[in-house]
Amino acid sequence: MYDLISGKQILKASYYLNKPQVLERFPLLKADKLVGGLVYYDGQHEDARMCLSLALTATRYDAAIANYVEALELIKGKPYPPAPSLASTTANALTKSPTQIKPADITDVVTGARVKDRLTGKEFVIRARCVINATGPYTDTVRHMDDKTKPKICQPSAGVHIILPGYYSPSQMGLLDPSTRDGRVIFFLPWMNFSLAGTTDSPCSLTDHPAPTEAEVNFILEEIRAYLSPDIKVRRGDVLSAWAGIRPLIRDLNSENTQSIARNHVIEVSPSRLITIAGGKWTTYRSMAEETMDKAIEVCNLKSNSGCQTKGLLLEGAHGWRPNLFIQLVQEHGMDVDVARHLTEVYGDKALAIANMASLTGTRWPILGKKLHPEFPFIEAEVKWACQEYACHAVDFLARRTRLAFLNAVAAQEALPRIVELMAAELGWSKSRQKEELETAQSFLGREMGFDLHAQESVPISLTMEETTQLVEKFRKLDSGSKGYISLSDLQRFCEESGEHLSKESLQRALNSMDMDKDGRIDISEYLHFMSALKSGTVAHSPLKRAFSRAPIPVHRSGGGV
Repeated sequence: MYDLISGKQILKASYYLNKPQVLERFPLLKADKLVGGLVYYDGQHEDARMCLSLALTATRYDAAIANYVEALELIKGKPYPPAPSLASTTANALTKSPTQIKPADITDVVTGARVKDRLTGKEFVIRARCVINATGPYTDTVRHMDDKTKPKICQPSAGVHIILPGYYSPSQMGLLDPSTRDGRVIFFLPWMNFSLAGTTDSPCSLTDHPAPTEAEVNFILEEIRAYLSPDIKVRRGDVLSAWAGIRPLIRDLNSENTQSIARNHVIEVSPSRLITIAGGKWTTYRSMAEETMDKAIEVCNLKSNSGCQTKGLLLEGAHGWRPNLFIQLVQEHGMDVDVARHLTEVYGDKALAIANMASLTGTRWPILGKKLHPEFPFIEAEVKWACQEYACHAVDFLARRTRLAFLNAVAAQEALPRIVELMAAELGWSKSRQKEELETAQSFLGREMGFDLHAQESVPISLTMEETTQLVEKFRKLDSGSKGYISLSDLQRFCEESGEHLSKESLQRALNSMDMDKDGRIDISEYLHFMSALKSGTVAHSPLKRAFSRAPIPVHRSGGGV
């Protein structure tokens, strides 16, 4: 059926695998009750880069981009007279003849919006012949600026995803089950050399800061455990990052179940000519854009001399890209192969410009391309390039220009100071602005990327009597002055005595990870919870793990997760 619907657009034909073939391709799967598998092909893309490429392509056709501007209210007035014909080079021009709407038949229509620059706080008015509401989860917020009495058409739905080490799935194959124990879809797929697992689907309130919960992370892990071989220990400590996204689903007013909501889109035209495009998905974004512009020309007295240009229109970075472009970066610029592949796969032909901005590594090889983190192919030149592509905050780079925050929240935390330093040099940030950017990004990683999830809270203390006795004695040694708790200064003194040189910021993060009641100190119960979680692998990363253990954590416990 999947192949039939795809028609000539099919990537490759689907096929069936028997049990031995499935286990050969996906050896991590549980063999018990396994009959076989159905293999089908699907596409994968880097959605943040795709979105940015669309914006950059729009600027090539003279669009004005403002990525930190918020609509406060819609401006209404008399309709503009019919517009002159659109230039034939305009990317979104369409051939349909407009349906002329007589001004006498219309009262006031939407002619612009009052907006606020979130960077400067300045408010101003933007005038337009046609206003299109394409705001995703905020669809109804803008619709209600036009008419507060309108019923909502958008139901926000939260979906949580987690990142696991790459060994959880083969490099070219994933697993999908369309019907879990509670009817939701579960999958784990290879993504950027890691394994992406999800998802949940539940109605949510609208927020700028969606965040995962420990319960949702554990739900995904439990579902994964049901599919994998018993000799694979799926550990909470292997979760490298966790995040929540908001899906702008079209709401079925007769149903409260978001899973039954169709992902197709709708176009609505209000009596005041506000055009709303809602719902939809990445795979149909070009047809959605074409239909929306078609409607804009019809409703708002616009004209066009040419047909729609979106089909076959190359986005920024695609014009000079070729599959072997990365080899040119390796041979001509002396770049690491992984870095070269990353640059060409993400930036396309713009990778050459980034390579020209790359700094010397100071090593024999690679020659160019100093990494932001030793475990990832992201380089310092990308920070400079991002500032030319409208990056205004450190979070923009961590999460919206690269996916470091999504791939590994701990690594993002470690790379953050250098990222802020580089952006400060490019954008002229003061010391106070740099401090603000650090704090904002740390808060983002903690709240939205799973860094502050306290996995140990959901795990009972599982220590032997002997271990408990030893840990209580260690707690008393840590507790200077017998206060009944461990303070930041206690941790600092302990690390110095242990020969562990940690910054005050690292120690503060370590204390926060143990401080379950958020009172700024660690009592004996919190300490035992944390040490038990380290023992079980539920928490596999902490700046203090070496100092507390006085020995390296065994390999089977060292997940390095959040």
